[in-house]
Amino acid sequence: MKGRFDTRAGEQRLDRALEFHAQVTFIGHIESPWTLADCPKNLRQARETGQCAVLHLEPAFRAGLEGVAAGDALVLLYWMSEAPRDLIRQTPRHRTDGTGTFNLRSPARPNPIGMGIVKVLEIDTNLGVIRIDAIDAIDGTPLIDIKPHMPRADCVPE
Repeated sequence: MKGRFDTRAGEQRLDRALEFHAQVTFIGHIESPWTLADCPKNLRQARETGQCAVLHLEPAFRAGLEGVAAGDALVLLYWMSEAPRDLIRQTPRHRTDGTGTFNLRSPARPNPIGMGIVKVLEIDTNLGVIRIDAIDAIDGTPLIDIKPHMPRADCVPE
């Protein structure tokens, strides 16, 4: 049986080890209903299940939630820790031909950073707990950052 990240026809792995240049601080983690085997491929699919998720912030970062409220849209950045980091060309299951990693939203990439725009359903800033509408990340995924979604700034240029 092939593993989830075994190399498929047309795929290419990096021919050298990655060189690391920086450190990342995890500000918390994501509690979700998903395992690696059943995680939705994107937020649209996650929303279709009707399953919510919860963000848990470490105590040192909870003051940073000031001003965040239920109903807000947030941009989440998270570390997809189970993904391989050496796949530079991929052939997704839904495509017949391969393409470069930077042309895909796949978690397999040199820096496995996920991004999603979510809606805040409930928030407790004292406990550092935010219930969100959906997420396409497995349970326990480290949270890197939270930013406000700003439709006027986060739009595709004309």
